[in-house]
Amino acid sequence: MEIQKYTAGVLQYIPFFYVIWSDDLLSYSEVSVVKKAIEQDKTLTKKDYSYLLKYLDKKAPPTYAALKHWKKTISNANIKLVESDTYPLATFSQKMICHHFAECPFNPNLKDIEINLGIQPNHYNHLFEIEIVKEATSNYYNPAEIDTILKGDQTIVIDAFRDFLKDPIFKWDIKRDKEAFRNHVLEQVKVLAKEGYGAMSYDTPYGGSNNMVGYAGIFENLMYVDGSLAIKFGVQFGLFGGSIQKLGTKKHHDTYLTETGKANILGCFAMTETGHGSNVRGVKTTATYDKEKDSIIIHTPGENDNKEYIGNALHSTMASVFAQLIVDGKNHGVHAILVTIRDENHTLTPGVTIEDNGYKLGLNGVDNGKIWFHQVRVPRENLLNKYGDISPEGTYYSEIKNPNKRFFTMLGTLVGGRICVARAGLGGAKKSLAIAVKHALKRRQFNDSIKIQEDLLMDYPSHQLRLTPAVVSCYVYDVTLTHIMKVYSDPKIKDKRKIETQVAGLKSIITWFANDTIQECREACGGKGYLLENQIADLKGDVDIFTTFEGDNHVLLQLAAKGVLSDFKSEFNSAGFTAVLKLLGERIGDKLNTINPVYTNNVDTEHLYSAKFHRHAFDYRTRRFTYTVAMRIRDYVKKGVPSYQAFLKVQTHLLALGKAYSVELAYNTFVDFTETIIDEKNRLLFRKIGTLYALHELRKDASWYLEQGYISGTKSKAIRQRVERLSTELRPHIGVLVDGFGIPDHCLEAPIAN
Repeated sequence: MEIQKYTAGVLQYIPFFYVIWSDDLLSYSEVSVVKKAIEQDKTLTKKDYSYLLKYLDKKAPPTYAALKHWKKTISNANIKLVESDTYPLATFSQKMICHHFAECPFNPNLKDIEINLGIQPNHYNHLFEIEIVKEATSNYYNPAEIDTILKGDQTIVIDAFRDFLKDPIFKWDIKRDKEAFRNHVLEQVKVLAKEGYGAMSYDTPYGGSNNMVGYAGIFENLMYVDGSLAIKFGVQFGLFGGSIQKLGTKKHHDTYLTETGKANILGCFAMTETGHGSNVRGVKTTATYDKEKDSIIIHTPGENDNKEYIGNALHSTMASVFAQLIVDGKNHGVHAILVTIRDENHTLTPGVTIEDNGYKLGLNGVDNGKIWFHQVRVPRENLLNKYGDISPEGTYYSEIKNPNKRFFTMLGTLVGGRICVARAGLGGAKKSLAIAVKHALKRRQFNDSIKIQEDLLMDYPSHQLRLTPAVVSCYVYDVTLTHIMKVYSDPKIKDKRKIETQVAGLKSIITWFANDTIQECREACGGKGYLLENQIADLKGDVDIFTTFEGDNHVLLQLAAKGVLSDFKSEFNSAGFTAVLKLLGERIGDKLNTINPVYTNNVDTEHLYSAKFHRHAFDYRTRRFTYTVAMRIRDYVKKGVPSYQAFLKVQTHLLALGKAYSVELAYNTFVDFTETIIDEKNRLLFRKIGTLYALHELRKDASWYLEQGYISGTKSKAIRQRVERLSTELRPHIGVLVDGFGIPDHCLEAPIAN
C-alpha cells in the first residue's frame, strides 16, 4: 500500500501534522512545541527527523497534494478515533502504527504535543473521514421499547399525534408580542380541532372517541410544542367543553358539544374570582332565577367578585360561569350556567365587561382576562343541570339532597383537568431534562490536568445526582398519571371521592417536582439554559403557574389529607376507637420491627433495594401522620376548639400527610405496573428506576425517619450512598432514558440538545 512509504517514526506524526497545518495558521509557538518534541524523540532516525523538520517551516507550508496525501493515509488506516481516550490523537497515532508495524509503543512525545498545544477532538474531528467514537451513552436499552411501555394501549394514538405535530404551524419560535402570540396559538388550536383532537374525550355522537386517557397523553405532548398551546387547548376542550360534557345533559351536548370540539364555539371556564381564589364554594357571583321571565340573571355583586384569570376570555363567545344559584330566595350552592359573552361580530353582550390580564410570567399565548357580569340574563335551559335543575314551574330539584355532597360531586369534574395539568407539568420537566441531559452528554468542562480532553458534564457524580433522580421520577409519575386517568375514566366507578383525593395530592407533588426540575435543568445548562433559543426559559415561565391553577397546591394537599382522614374516620366509626387504635398499632406502631436495631441498622443492598422495605417505609410514614394528626385534631375538639380552628392548628401537619400519601401512591402504582412488563430486561430496568425513586424520596425525608427511630444514622448514610451509586449506575443509559420519553426530534430543536 502507498502508506508503507512512511517509516513508523514518520507515520505516527502524520495525524498531528495534518491537524496543525489544516487551518494554515501554524504559529511560531506551535512550531517550537512540535520541534522540541521531535528533538526529544529517540525513536526517530536522522532521515525521519529531516522529513518532519521540513514541514515545520512557516515560509514553506506543505502543498495541497501533500495535505491530501496525509488525509488519505489517515483514512486508509480504517482506525476509529475514540473521543473519550485520555490522549485521543496520540492514541490514534499509536493505533495507526499498530495497523502496519509489529511494534507500536505509545509515544509520550506525541502526548506532550497534544497537551502543550491543547489539541482536542472538537478541533479536528471534522477533518478526518473516520468514525469518531464518542461513547457518551450505551445502546444496551432501546428507547423505542421504553417509550412504547409508557404509551401502552395509547401507542397508536400518541404516535399519530406526534407525527401530526410535524405540521409547520407547530414549529417553535420566540414570540414576545402577546397579541401575535395569542392569535398564532388560536390558529394552532383550530388546526387541532379540525383534525379531531379537541373532541377526543367526547362521546362518538359529538365527534369524539370517548378516549380521556389518549386525550391526556396528547395533552402532555402539546407541552413539547408550547405551553400556551397546551393550556389554550385544555381550556377550550377540557374545561369549557368538559363542563358541558360532565355537568350538562343531552340537550346541552346536542346543542354545544360538537361545535365546541370543532372550535366553532370558543369558550372559557369562569370559576375563579379575584377575591376568593381557590375557595370555589365561596364565590360571590350570583345566578338568580326570575320565575316571571323564566330566565337566570348572572350578576357580579362586588368589586372583587369578578371572574379572574380566565383563559380564552378574549377570544371566547361563551362562558361556563360558576355562580351561587338562587331560586325562590334560597341559595342552592354553586352551579354552572352557560352565558353568551359575545355575539357573532365578537361584540360583548350587554352587561358583560372583560379586561385583559396583560403580560404574565409565562403562557403569554393564552388570553387570560377578568370578567364582570351586570344583570346578564340567560334562558333557564342554560343551567348545566346534571346535578341540579329548575323545573318549568320554577322549583329547584336535585337527586343529591345533601348540598355538600352535591357541591363536591360537581367539583369532581375538575379531576380530569387536574390530571392533565400534572401531565403538562410532567411534559415540561421531561423536555427540560432531555435538553439538559443531551447538553451534558456533549458539553465538557474541567479535567484532572492529565487528560488532554475535558470531562463530559454527565460524567461528574454531582451532575448525575442533579439530573438522574429527576429522570427516574418522570417515569414513576408518567406511569402513575396514566393509571389514575384510566381509573377516573372508568364508567363503572361511580364514586369518585377516592380518586379526587389521589389526584389532589398527585397534582401537587408533580407540579412542584416539575418546577424544581426545570430550575435544576436551567442551572445545569449554565448560561446556555438561560437563552430563550434553548427553550428551558419558556418552560420555566409556563410551568410555574401550574402550582396554583386548577387548585393551589397547598390547598389541594390539605384536600388530599382530609380525604385520608375521612377514610380513617370511617374506620373509626365502624370499628370503634379501641379497634382503630389496635389497627393503627398493627400498621404503624410496629415497634418490634421498626425500632429493633437489626431493622434500623440494616444496610444490606438486598434490603435497601427491596420494594418490601420501600413500601413499608412509605406506609409507615403515611399511617404515622394519619394517626398523629387525627389525635391532635381530636384533642383540640375535646378541649372545645371548633373543628375548623382545629384543622387550622394542624395545617402544616396536614400538608406533610398529603405529601406522604401522594409519594406512597405514586411508588406503589409504579411498582405494581413494573411487574406487568413482560420483557425481563426492561422490567429489571424499571425496577432499578423504582428503587432509585424510592431511596431518593426516603433520603429527602431522612430527618423525619431519624426522628421516629425508623432508621439509624448508619442506615441514613447508606441510603444516601445508594442514591449516588444508582445514579452512577444509570449514567451509561441516561441518554436512552431521556430518549425513552418519546419527545419527537421536531419538538426538541434547542441548539444545545442537538
